[in-house]
Amino acid sequence: MLKTAIAQRQWIVICIDGLDESLAVHRTGLLRALQIIVRDFPNVRLFMTGRPFIRSEVESYFPSMDTISVSPTREDTLAFLRMRLDGDTDPDAMDGSLRADIMKIIPETISEMYVPMLSFPYQVGVILLRYGCI
Repeated sequence: MLKTAIAQRQWIVICIDGLDESLAVHRTGLLRALQIIVRDFPNVRLFMTGRPFIRSEVESYFPSMDTISVSPTREDTLAFLRMRLDGDTDPDAMDGSLRADIMKIIPETISEMYVPMLSFPYQVGVILLRYGCI
């Protein structure tokens, strides 16, 4: 069914967010399937996100990919945390000490992520997949 949909479009971008969150055994199957799709359909482009530790694994399937490293600033992380904590639907579940720990520890441990891309055209159709933990 996916191959039929791809064949009917001029350009397709398959987006996969959080590739590093999947189990390695499932990620291997997904990357192999994507490699076949990209090989068989020149109108397909991939856009994937993941943490740096899977870069070499992805490069083994797509050696000519371009990558962009993205690192949030401490201020970005703090603003995001404040927004999420302020929007908590159960504010009584957290005391000031837990909030302070969250605001201190998470910005210190946040990691870089990278975005592998395989050459993007300007006008594309999009298929969006969320591939998380299985």
